Amino acid sequence: MVLLTMAHPDPSGHCRQDLENDVHFFDAADVPETDHWEAWLAYADLLTGAGDLRGEAIRLEHHCEIGDGDPARLAAAYAEVERQWGLDGLREDGSWRLTWSRGFIDEACFRLAKDTQPQRRELVERLLTDHPRTATVDLTDPEQWEAALIDVLLSHPAAHRLRALELHLTDYHRSAEHSAISLAGRRRPRLERMYFGYDFEYLYEDSEGSTGNRINPLDYHHKGLVQADVWDSLPALRTLELEGAFLFHFVKHDGLTRLRARGPVISDGSVFDFGWTTGLQSLEVEIGSDVFGCLCPVEQLDELKASKYPNLENLDLSEAEFDATSYEVVSALADSSVLPLLRSLSIRDLTISQMDCEGDPLTTLAELAPRFGHLDLYVGDVIDIEDADDEEVDRVLSQFGLSQIHATGDQGDD
Repeated sequence: MVLLTMAHPDPSGHCRQDLENDVHFFDAADVPETDHWEAWLAYADLLTGAGDLRGEAIRLEHHCEIGDGDPARLAAAYAEVERQWGLDGLREDGSWRLTWSRGFIDEACFRLAKDTQPQRRELVERLLTDHPRTATVDLTDPEQWEAALIDVLLSHPAAHRLRALELHLTDYHRSAEHSAISLAGRRRPRLERMYFGYDFEYLYEDSEGSTGNRINPLDYHHKGLVQADVWDSLPALRTLELEGAFLFHFVKHDGLTRLRARGPVISDGSVFDFGWTTGLQSLEVEIGSDVFGCLCPVEQLDELKASKYPNLENLDLSEAEFDATSYEVVSALADSSVLPLLRSLSIRDLTISQMDCEGDPLTTLAELAPRFGHLDLYVGDVIDIEDADDEEVDRVLSQFGLSQIHATGDQGDD
């Protein structure tokens, strides 16, 4: 049983930890393992007896679920819980959006707020004084304040039962590793969905940090932004979204069923080789032009091997651009050992010109089509077979079970 003392406001209004005060149960054996409300109402009584405001919040939540509660009153109750535990400063900062359920934080989304930057040092100093933490943060470095805000929440026992987490990083050259350390600092038995990374327009372009300094992602090629191994602490993780360049050395999680990657998220620049993800059923890869005008080498598709993805059913490449023609991409996929496993495939476009092949484009399509006859094919943009009209293309595709081809763009004809 892990016990955390109750936090009471000091005369300045700040939260502090007092070892002489009543204990509160977060990771205790008393926390129900079931979803049945009877057990949770008994847990609520235990909390109320210990002076923990979460007990009343849980009862109000139960009333809301059965239809005779007041959502506004419930929201106010959890606001009081946050004040009791000194987490109200995180919400006031505006970087965290939190959802509570049954006395614990259920969903959390982080994106650094710009408007509250001027007063953030005072908040961070107070948080680092009042709360337990996992990562080591230098208060004098403003580029580490983002990491402090993340660490304080993830290290707090109230986040033990997180079900969904989004970490949209700004000072990622500092906070990516700190966040990983915080994640790995305790086991997350219910965390099912996670987003981790940073946004960008063009791959490898410099990013602007919170202080205006430039961050060059290429500094982390092979080095990787994250050294900590987080995967063993996330046993329930099923959906993972990674965005950015060179985030992790590998992903090692056979329980993962859906992965979305934007950019070469692995430190060696791999686009399709993530490490150990044999349980994947759905893979979505988005990659476009980098800041130098280069596109993803079509050879990266060689990493799509049945031995690495034995359970893959859905492959989405509708937002992936390669340094090759549409015909070359489709040909590479036709030869891939993973293709027979797929139930659905999404590609950007389907175009074949006389310059692409050594014969008639329509005949070439007829030679490729049987490879894809067992799956649903989605084409995000144009379908254009040179010297063939739409009816001829439809006829060829229908001969090989592709009459249900899903074209979300325009079909071209000559």
